[in-house]
Amino acid sequence: MRQRTIAKSVEIVGIGLHKGVPVKMRLEPLDSNMGIIFYRSDEGITIPLAIENVVDTKMATVIGKDGVVVSTIEHLLSALYAYGIDNIRVVLDNDEVPVLDGSSSGYCMLIDEAGIKELEASKKAIKIKKEVEVTTSEGKRVALKPSNHIIYDFSIDFDHPVIGEQKFHFDYSIDEYKESISKARTFGFLHEVQYLRSIGLALGGSMENAIVLDNTKVLNPEGLRYDDEFVRHKILDAVGDMALLGYTLVGEYDAHAGSHYLNHLLTKKLYENEENYEIIDLEEADEESKVFQTAYARA
Repeated sequence: MRQRTIAKSVEIVGIGLHKGVPVKMRLEPLDSNMGIIFYRSDEGITIPLAIENVVDTKMATVIGKDGVVVSTIEHLLSALYAYGIDNIRVVLDNDEVPVLDGSSSGYCMLIDEAGIKELEASKKAIKIKKEVEVTTSEGKRVALKPSNHIIYDFSIDFDHPVIGEQKFHFDYSIDEYKESISKARTFGFLHEVQYLRSIGLALGGSMENAIVLDNTKVLNPEGLRYDDEFVRHKILDAVGDMALLGYTLVGEYDAHAGSHYLNHLLTKKLYENEENYEIIDLEEADEESKVFQTAYARA
């Protein structure tokens, strides 16, 4: 199995979630072994996607270099990672990735428009060998576990009548991602949105790009896309955050009430000990290669 990029450049203009200003984004193909690279055309700064370049995880996953940042990268990364894109340049003229409708389905459509191109170099993956876990005193937990498959399990428990307890099991394939995960939107509570706007954040947030809830109900006139859209979006975020590993994951991600912050700690902890993982070549690893060939097969 070989590395992947996109077949041609594609471009969109959208609104940034926090500043609320238009952002032009262009996705460009890259050659083998170049990875995922963000380029701020307005600043002339290149920021490779790497764990050491993560500078903030409070409201979104943010990477930066030399004081220049790119924010809210997780939805785009989720789609790129789901499609197995190894090499791509993301060119932006502002400091946020466009939020689109608050999900990653628009990015999936953009990748479909660009097409997938296989490169000459063999594709590598990171296989989990030993369980790695990060927990908090409040009972929040994220973990990576050994598996010959690609699995995401997530549970949440919100004291809200619309959300409550939700669980979702995602057995990875591109088609299943597009159908069950990519359409799930980000969500927030009205009082949180009001506070964020008071401090100059979420200025681009609206019911067109997020699920908004008050104390008892969903305020969006169209309602939910799935009854459990909230936990599905948490998986969407987790897939994007795992792109920071730098390789396609072979293993199981398991979380309860996970977050961008905990996901960042998890990826750092995994790399602290080489006994936790193995970098495998999918041209040589027959069993794992078959898993990806099945997952990448389009219906």
